[in-house]
Amino acid sequence: MYKIAAVVLCLLLWLPLVQAQTQTAAPQANVILQLHTSPEDAPRLRNYTFQPSHADSAEASKEVRALIYQMQQDAYLLTSADSLYLRNDTLHVKLHIGQRFEYASLRNGNLSEGILIESGFREKFYRNTPFKPAEYVKLQQRILDYAERNGYPFASVWLDTISIKDNKIEAALMVEKAFVVTYDSVQVMGGSKTKPKFLMRYLQLHPGQPYNQEQIEATQRMLTQLPYIRVTRPPQVRFARDKARVYYFLEDRQANQIDGVVGFLPDPTRTGNKLLITGEANLNIRNIKGTGKSVALQWRRVNKGSVILNGEYLHPNVFGTPFELGTRFNLLKQDSSFINIRPRLQLGYYTLKYGKFSVYGEWLNSRILGDASTQSLQNLELGDAQTATYGFNYLWNNLDDFYFPRRGRLIEFELAGGKKTLLRNPELEKSFYDTLDMKTTQLSVGLRLENFLRISKNSALLTRLEGNTLLNDQIFLNDMYRLGGLTSIRGFDDYAFYASTYAIGTLEYRLFTGSDSYVLLFYDQGYYQSNLEKSETSDWPLGLGSGISFSTGAGIFQLVYSVGRSEQQPLSLKYSKIHFGLTSKF
Repeated sequence: MYKIAAVVLCLLLWLPLVQAQTQTAAPQANVILQLHTSPEDAPRLRNYTFQPSHADSAEASKEVRALIYQMQQDAYLLTSADSLYLRNDTLHVKLHIGQRFEYASLRNGNLSEGILIESGFREKFYRNTPFKPAEYVKLQQRILDYAERNGYPFASVWLDTISIKDNKIEAALMVEKAFVVTYDSVQVMGGSKTKPKFLMRYLQLHPGQPYNQEQIEATQRMLTQLPYIRVTRPPQVRFARDKARVYYFLEDRQANQIDGVVGFLPDPTRTGNKLLITGEANLNIRNIKGTGKSVALQWRRVNKGSVILNGEYLHPNVFGTPFELGTRFNLLKQDSSFINIRPRLQLGYYTLKYGKFSVYGEWLNSRILGDASTQSLQNLELGDAQTATYGFNYLWNNLDDFYFPRRGRLIEFELAGGKKTLLRNPELEKSFYDTLDMKTTQLSVGLRLENFLRISKNSALLTRLEGNTLLNDQIFLNDMYRLGGLTSIRGFDDYAFYASTYAIGTLEYRLFTGSDSYVLLFYDQGYYQSNLEKSETSDWPLGLGSGISFSTGAGIFQLVYSVGRSEQQPLSLKYSKIHFGLTSKF
């Protein structure tokens, strides 16, 4: 009796429904579906709805199969169509439903405490409840997922000691883990020069570590965050005895960068239709010797007499750990008013599932230059200060491409705090500082959200919101964020606005003409506040325009045309901005 019951149950769970065959008939129009059941089954059928009229007999038969499947999933495991026949325009079906099957009990056979917690299995949930195959399959899958995450990719789950009496099922839930599997090595297939040793540490696939199928799947997202490689196909895992070797199929991208951008702006210091030439030059060397290390330099001239110099070095897998050490340097010289020097040291940690966490220390030394007016100092618009801040940064993204994303999201959050110390300026009397707090607490909060929505095969819509706020009782212009230009609110000069608090919303449509070429239309809407000691200003600047980016033999050429409107600038073609440049990659 036990063997017969076990065979019957297995057949109900895993074998497809054997359906009655009908004689071949020509398709009929407006076929009516008529179901016939026994008096005992009639009340059970009333709980289900089905479409009675169909275009032909094939569609009517499909409706019958869907109804039978639904009833079997609701624990009426013996539901079947005993006979089907077509008479005139009516498909007659004799439907057998039978009794609902229930758990009398489902016992824990040999499940460990870890499996019980992860799968959510409790014996009390499986007493005198309907036996629904879909729910049982989900329970099986949760147990198998747990096993795959903990080094047992060949585990199996089954019901043991099965007995069926009066449609009541008793069984024990069993799991066989087989043998534990550990990582052996990581192999790089394709033309990439990326070292397997670096990849193993970056993806945290260490030899001897238990195999984790979920981890293998998560590594694909981490690989898309590397700007210097392209994944050509999903990874493969080969098992040999109790070892797993992971193969990644990668190609190097032309990510090393030398480029320049030239901009033409009206020169307010000269009469006539004179133009001020601005520019930018970049050098970026990535994945040095296949180790993931990178170095970058940037020089920008944003307006007459104003220069920006940025530098960055990233060193992944410090001492063989998953930590990444980064250093940054920023220098801003604002015409002849002030100069800011801002070094930064950052330690980041990549997680497979939750993104990148970083902590950092940043030191800002801001000095007023000789040409700054004494009145600006007395009005506390400018000031000499040193600020030391320590912060936390979180970054998560699942963009499908580093340079040309079409789908995915990016989230970045930053929180920092520290001490700001005022420095005495020799141009001012010593008594001037008697009423000022020489040391104050400074906080900053930043957020960036991006979403790429793929509209069609060759187009995507970018929506972005980013903002920052600086909190301090004594904020100077040389402390504030700078807005305007190609990387923030387009349609304005670079660094046109000073802001202690700002938010920028962007809506951008991209029509791709190739894998690395697209036409764009955009709208930027900004808001900012500039809170000085003796004055406050705010505005809602906006920018709109279009552009094109396409690949050439010499690199990627980009041209952007934009106009903007603010309280100081009307929306006019007279104040339009043109930015173009060539990004050469090698």
